Amino acid sequence: MTETPVIPSVSREWHLVRRPQGWPVAEDFALREVPVVVPTEPGRILVRNLHMSVDPYMRGRMNDVKSYIPPFQLDRPMDGGAVGEVVASTDEGFQVGDHVLHGLGWREYAEGDAKLATKVDGTLAPLSAYLGVLGMPGLTAYAGLFETASFKEGDAVFVSGAAGAVGSLVGQFAKIKGASRVIGSAGSDDKVKLLTEKYGFDAAFNYKNGPVAGQLKDAAPEGIDVYFDNVGGDHLEAAIGSLKVHGRATLCGAIAQYNATEPTPGPANLALVIGKRLRLQGVLVGDHYGIQQQFVTDVAGWIRSGELTYDETVVEGIENSVDAFLGMLRGENTGKMIVSFTR
Repeated sequence: MTETPVIPSVSREWHLVRRPQGWPVAEDFALREVPVVVPTEPGRILVRNLHMSVDPYMRGRMNDVKSYIPPFQLDRPMDGGAVGEVVASTDEGFQVGDHVLHGLGWREYAEGDAKLATKVDGTLAPLSAYLGVLGMPGLTAYAGLFETASFKEGDAVFVSGAAGAVGSLVGQFAKIKGASRVIGSAGSDDKVKLLTEKYGFDAAFNYKNGPVAGQLKDAAPEGIDVYFDNVGGDHLEAAIGSLKVHGRATLCGAIAQYNATEPTPGPANLALVIGKRLRLQGVLVGDHYGIQQQFVTDVAGWIRSGELTYDETVVEGIENSVDAFLGMLRGENTGKMIVSFTR
């Protein structure tokens, strides 16, 4: 028999208490205690969160602007990907003890609509993997490379932010599917070494060591066919310069400008897009859930075969969630940044 879990009366959760101006600071957030809601109406579950995700897109949700996803509300709990254990259920599809992936992170206990949760199997992969390599970042990398960028065998690929949760997978997916050359950029010499020695990139460079355009040209003297953009700014401009005729770029993120307080200029060489007949296309993971099963099948197989490796940077304790988020924005993580709850 499954032992009935002890449900506490209060839970801690992070609230956004003011809109950041530029880089977020600790004073923009508050960790508050709230009563735990045990579900009574049908179709609800209560989850004890075990791991939660912090991601670059969350910075944009801290601004009060209309976007593809609503902004965080002030003095309300933030949300995001989390995986945890069901501790109470009024839905016949979920039992106490089930592990689920859901969208109510930034809190210790989450009560919500069971339809918005998905069961995950901790025997197939560590539960935290469903927030990274087998979760939203993994699907973003998979869809962005194979669907948005129309990758084909023999392509030369450049990935910016290549040591992050998405970028490190893009480069490996490309190598597995027959890329002729994969180049990555990262923000430290240690990460550059990781890209080439662990993730199998053919070349990598530290963007802090010199102009990106020059370093990219040295790494890919014959040009690139595909660019996967996690950074924007000078990386996008450099990629436009190096892309071959009919090259494709997936625009996934622009972390270089997320905390800017003034408008940031676009690439100065956009005219090249015309002559080279380039395709620059944005990717949102929500458009690609139709390939979720194929993605999980492929990626789980690559992990089992040893063709794919991944890293996580784990921060312990809900009280350190904001520090983890800010560290992720500064590039302190290798692979997926995860916050694990030990209480």
